[in-house]
Amino acid sequence: MDRFVVGLDAMGGDNAPGAICEGAAKAVQSMEDVYLRVFGPEEKLRGLLPQSERIEIVDAREVIDPEEAPIMEMRKKKDSSMVRCALELKEGKCQAMVSAGSTGAVLACGAFHVGRIPGIERPALAVVFPGRDKPFLLIDCGANVDCQSQHLVQFGVMGSAYMEKLVGVPKPTVGLVNIGVEADKGSRMYREAYEKMKAQKVYRFVGNVEAREIPMGACDVAVADGFDGNLILKYTEGLSSALFSVIRRNLKGGSILRQLGGLLVKPAFKNVKNSLDYEKYGGAPLLGVNGAIVKAHGSSGSEAVMNAIRQARSMIREDVTGLIRQGVEQMSRDEAK
Repeated sequence: MDRFVVGLDAMGGDNAPGAICEGAAKAVQSMEDVYLRVFGPEEKLRGLLPQSERIEIVDAREVIDPEEAPIMEMRKKKDSSMVRCALELKEGKCQAMVSAGSTGAVLACGAFHVGRIPGIERPALAVVFPGRDKPFLLIDCGANVDCQSQHLVQFGVMGSAYMEKLVGVPKPTVGLVNIGVEADKGSRMYREAYEKMKAQKVYRFVGNVEAREIPMGACDVAVADGFDGNLILKYTEGLSSALFSVIRRNLKGGSILRQLGGLLVKPAFKNVKNSLDYEKYGGAPLLGVNGAIVKAHGSSGSEAVMNAIRQARSMIREDVTGLIRQGVEQMSRDEAK
């Protein structure tokens, strides 16, 4: 049986360390091939984690403050749970890293401690969303606010590799998020990215896609810079919450007939809500770094932590990092011809 060693930052997130440790316990119960190295103050974690030969506590005395500048915190707190976890990933003691801590700090640790895949200029965060008929991946979701066209081209390599290996989409299609489908739409950077993505041969580029068409199945991978991608991410989260609130309010109020109708459709709405629940998806992979890193939601509960660990395990097993590396190398060879 394969053995997957995942490093877990126990002190990151709103519900740390309790929910993180509960998620660790659920992970080893549900996945026999997962071994965890859990980073944090040993005296705090000892009473929260079950006795298991597949869970090892790594004593880390400091905690990254999410309110402080991430790079300064990373450099100043070398004995923090997040930094120690990232260093062990780089050294090969762990095969993957999971943290619900500060997004900026996770990005900094990934870029500076773990390092980038050779040829990758900017790592990127990705999120899988449910669509009308199939899921899609949005990349970048906030790691890179200021991008160059080549960065977007590489985001396509990363996203395509993830969708193929983790979601099981053969030869996924890649679209460039824009304000219109025509090649001359958008800023200069987006127009340059369009031409470069059209010329490459590593993944299936289907051209520009408008944001409204993405959940309708326009592409499997939607590429955007981190500014636009984060706007789409946050708006989608807010819109789904608002819609469910409005539906719930309308079904509960009014006539007896309306309330009875609400009871009849309640199971269907519950299924839809569950399909949109971030706890089911685990977290956002940080792609382009030289190792498997999953950034769990800051408010993750134990189920989300368990699923983030499962996600990290799948990234190791399917060698997503290796496939991205191959894609970048192939792109470099094509450009040299």
